[in-house]
Amino acid sequence: MVLLENPVLQRELLVNLRTLRAFVLLFFYQALLATLVYFAWPQDARLDLTSNPAAARNLVDLFFVGQYVLAALMTPSFAAGAITGEKERKTYELLLATPLRPSAIVAGKLIASLTHLAVLVFSSLPIVMLCLPLGGVSFYEVLAAYLGLIVSVIAFGMISVACSSYFHRTAAALVVSYLLILPFALGGVFLWRTLSDMGQFRLVLTVSVVPALGAGVVIALFANTCRRLLYPPDVGSEGKEVVDLEQEAREAVGLVIQRDQFPDRLFAPARRDSLLPDGANPVYDKEIRSEIFSQGTLMLRVVIQVSMLVAIPLMAGCLYIWPKYAPWYVSYVLLFNMLVGPVFSAGTVTSERERQTLDLLLTTPITPWQILWGKLIAGLRVSSVLTTFLVWPLLLACLMVSAYWTNIPAVGGYLAIVLLSCVTTAVIALFCSVLFHKTSISLMTAYLVIIVLFCAPLAARFFAEGFFPDHEATPHVVRAGLTSPFAATFAIPLDVEIAAETASPAVEGDWPLVANFGVFTVGLNLALLSSMIWLFNVRWRVSQ
Repeated sequence: MVLLENPVLQRELLVNLRTLRAFVLLFFYQALLATLVYFAWPQDARLDLTSNPAAARNLVDLFFVGQYVLAALMTPSFAAGAITGEKERKTYELLLATPLRPSAIVAGKLIASLTHLAVLVFSSLPIVMLCLPLGGVSFYEVLAAYLGLIVSVIAFGMISVACSSYFHRTAAALVVSYLLILPFALGGVFLWRTLSDMGQFRLVLTVSVVPALGAGVVIALFANTCRRLLYPPDVGSEGKEVVDLEQEAREAVGLVIQRDQFPDRLFAPARRDSLLPDGANPVYDKEIRSEIFSQGTLMLRVVIQVSMLVAIPLMAGCLYIWPKYAPWYVSYVLLFNMLVGPVFSAGTVTSERERQTLDLLLTTPITPWQILWGKLIAGLRVSSVLTTFLVWPLLLACLMVSAYWTNIPAVGGYLAIVLLSCVTTAVIALFCSVLFHKTSISLMTAYLVIIVLFCAPLAARFFAEGFFPDHEATPHVVRAGLTSPFAATFAIPLDVEIAAETASPAVEGDWPLVANFGVFTVGLNLALLSSMIWLFNVRWRVSQ
């Protein structure tokens, strides 16, 4: 019943694998990997299969690291909506009322979510087989890499399904899934690259430790998710959990959002008990007081706790012990904003369409600019405050660590990049919300666009400098990083050794790249805002 005659699994497979999206994604996945192997292939006029095993090993490592990162990014998009989708479609209660066991439901959702990813992973076998004749990597190492990749995908999928059982919105489950998965993904990439010269030890580690850890995570989360379905909380008529806020506040472990206290009221103000003042924006007041936090504060508590837990060792090492690694901590802040920023803006307009209230909103005297401004600032206010929680250690380090005293321009550059990134993620998410009908599609599209803008130039630079350091096109690839705040962060000079020995700040670095990033980001935000105002003026997709 769990696998062979599972109606949940059968239904999900029929729905997911027969869509046009499945074939398009398979095509682009294969095209991306094939392009990677093509350009990283040794460019010698006569290929010697035994002369350069190090290059072959780097090629295979890059191939699997690329697959691992893509799998970590795609898995939540397939699995995070496994159970929240039922809640949003108001079929969750009906599913719980069926004679299906919770284990059958969870297993069906998990396997169906990961089947498409398994097809993508195994479809890359012909491409990696082309790399084996180059030498440097044995056949058993390739099998071990695939084993570790499959185990990681299953573990990531189980984490996403477990998060889906705790939330009733796909957006909340998605962001928490990414927040939990990305530290493991980055740690796996770092460990794989660090052990690249220890093939035998890496082989043993991959076939023994990784499956054991993955199995432990999967079993624990599977049992917890099944128990949650077996003994569900009180469920209302719309498939939403009935929550006693006072009891939740008494029993909550860790952070509790208090709307009437500082600093919680900065991003979660209390509900209004008086009339709105004249001249105020009613859209902004509605969004910031009720709309964003209408689903509760569980996601917010989890985001703050997990992010601070990861940030503590990073801020200790990168800001205080080794100040020269400050750009890595700023990169973590940017990564956090990439995950959190779109969540509070990607559903602002799509939620109006889903409730069929957008046409009513446009009939009011409120101008399109007021509507967009209110929704943008409300989402930006929450994401920027949450990001500021991670920025203040940098400001504290400027007071406590003398190495920063002669690098004030660099610190100012870091703060400017973080600010521009916060605005950009919110504007892109709002633009996607204007274009699409469903919040889930809007959120995933926003994540995709942000990853392409922020991370793709950095990956291209790493690839070009690693495989073609002397090629004439490599400088152009580096300059293309003007769209990435990560590239701009590492372009800011922060020479701690020089700053500690001299009384003047370091002036070397790629400040033009930082300036180009600022100009591009400001232009992009203005262009998107202008496009959204025009779309609202022409009543884009209002009556549909």
